[in-house]
Amino acid sequence: MTVARGEVPDVIADVRLTGAERTDPFGDEPVDVHIADGLVVDIAPARALPRRGLVLEADGHWLIPGLWDHHVHVVQWALVAQRVPLGTTTSAAQAAAVMGAAEPLPDGRRIGTGFRDALWPDTPSLAVLDAATGETPTYLINADVHSVWLNSAALRREGFEPDGVGILREEPAFEISRRLNAVPAEVADPLVARMADDAASRGVVGIVDLDMAWNEEAWARRLAAGFDALRVSFGIYPEFLDRAVAEGLQTGDVARGGRSDLVRVGALKVITDGSLGTRTAACSHPYAGDPHNHGVLTVDTATLVDLMTRATGAGIASAIHAIGDVANSHALDAFTATGAWGTIEHAQLVAHADIPRFARLGVGASVQPEHALDDRDLTDTIWADQTAQPYPLRALADSGATLLFGSDAPVSPLDPWAAMASAVFRTRDGREPWQPHQRLSPATALSASTRGGSATPARLELGDVADLAIIEHDPLRADEASMRTMLVRATLLGGRLTHIV
Repeated sequence: MTVARGEVPDVIADVRLTGAERTDPFGDEPVDVHIADGLVVDIAPARALPRRGLVLEADGHWLIPGLWDHHVHVVQWALVAQRVPLGTTTSAAQAAAVMGAAEPLPDGRRIGTGFRDALWPDTPSLAVLDAATGETPTYLINADVHSVWLNSAALRREGFEPDGVGILREEPAFEISRRLNAVPAEVADPLVARMADDAASRGVVGIVDLDMAWNEEAWARRLAAGFDALRVSFGIYPEFLDRAVAEGLQTGDVARGGRSDLVRVGALKVITDGSLGTRTAACSHPYAGDPHNHGVLTVDTATLVDLMTRATGAGIASAIHAIGDVANSHALDAFTATGAWGTIEHAQLVAHADIPRFARLGVGASVQPEHALDDRDLTDTIWADQTAQPYPLRALADSGATLLFGSDAPVSPLDPWAAMASAVFRTRDGREPWQPHQRLSPATALSASTRGGSATPARLELGDVADLAIIEHDPLRADEASMRTMLVRATLLGGRLTHIV
């Protein structure tokens, strides 16, 4: 029997179970998983029970809980499809030349994304970019999204005076991104739908959307238009906190105005420091070669405590961006002072004494393992003098902290298998493993890629929601190449197929 996307199988036949902390008796033996009303209602040896209704043949492949990406900027990631990729450029001159040769978008702007200038041999300048791009407004977004390089035409268009460099950092850069992302719904929503379908093809059933916007209305609109590929939890930024509190939004509530319960209210998102690539993450020691630069704390302690206190009192969790070790200490102090619950986003450089505080406070570490490999050369150079632990995945896990994996798309692609491979093997492209003492076990990496994270992972148990994925190989035994290229044969959301090959 042919089974298609959108259908709801009653039985997943001849599938093998895998995952962390299993209590079932089946080992590697094939089983049948019976589904009703969106729930797993029975797991039995293959053909032990009648296979009634629609049968999805798994052919002996592996079943896992559906995967989550706990940090996505949805519209910005979707719009990457329209933007010029700059990730392979190796100099400011090359990046400028690539943009100069690019076709403008229908609105007359050129937009590129993904450059990493921290190790370029030359320095971005307005003269270089203007010479290559002329009077066409041109924007180059850093891979970390914390800086944007604009030509003179773009600076004038956005109301900035040309300064000879054209680099905007932190809040001015975020404002540029907000403007660039404010495209009409008829442009953005089809790209979001395509992004969601691609995520489902990787076994993803849910994402945390941290777009810098009032997200509830956009998601209600998408649901009304038929969006059904993923579960979504959306963030609330400080400028919208008063509105969220006044309107009674609480973390976990179903988004108002939608035609399903797929979208729910998430956490207050506060960005408290910069980034490694832009050299603005707040650190205890200066950046190598820049003795006066310790990065920046963009939110002071009193403001952060006030925001988190108001959110907590209103029933809203907190998701605090902290990359440098000073920012992580600052965020943990605020969790201590307020009794807030939630996550620290990124936790890329953490003082050794702060690592156990995550577990003690019940604060999740929402981390992006691919960033460790993206940034390994930067970490070994411009963070060479830091004494805190970079990307402390194993240390956090060993301390009892909950790890929640994500991509930070578009900073890295929305691909949980890449994240897991980076966490487990700490390498790609044949290089020696980087800081191998921070490797995770495959079971921990898989658990961190589910809704509950590593400490309370989703499991394959009776009564659970049938958010599931059927995959080609057992990820607990896969090598790096097999994990990175994992074929997902089917993804089910509440028992309904969102992807099938």
